Amino acid sequence: QVQLVESGGGLVQPGGSLRLSCAASGFPFSTYAMTWVRQAPGKGLEWVSTISTTTFGVTTGYADSVKGRFTISRDNAKNTVYLQMKQLKSEDSAVYYCAKGPEVPEFPIGQGTQVTVSS
Repeated sequence: QVQLVESGGGLVQPGGSLRLSCAASGFPFSTYAMTWVRQAPGKGLEWVSTISTTTFGVTTGYADSVKGRFTISRDNAKNTVYLQMKQLKSEDSAVYYCAKGPEVPEFPIGQGTQVTVSS
């Protein structure tokens, strides 16, 4: 079955950086777009970024709130997608999940990884 295991979260000061990882298994990873979403306390799932692989190369997309600060990437040999986060702000604090496909899932499969931005 599909498994997604997120890691790399933690406590960081405003302006700091983190790199999240999501290890995937149970499906042909290289043929699927992968998405990062996040959920802040009391809020719904928010789309953060998507990376897809097409015959024309890799395409990426970012929410306006993270554009220029976050970078999504993937390593198909390791079945892993990453989210490099820089210039973190308090409003980036959330549980981050990865998802198979280009859309925000109704229910995340993985356990997520907590990111807390605080001084």
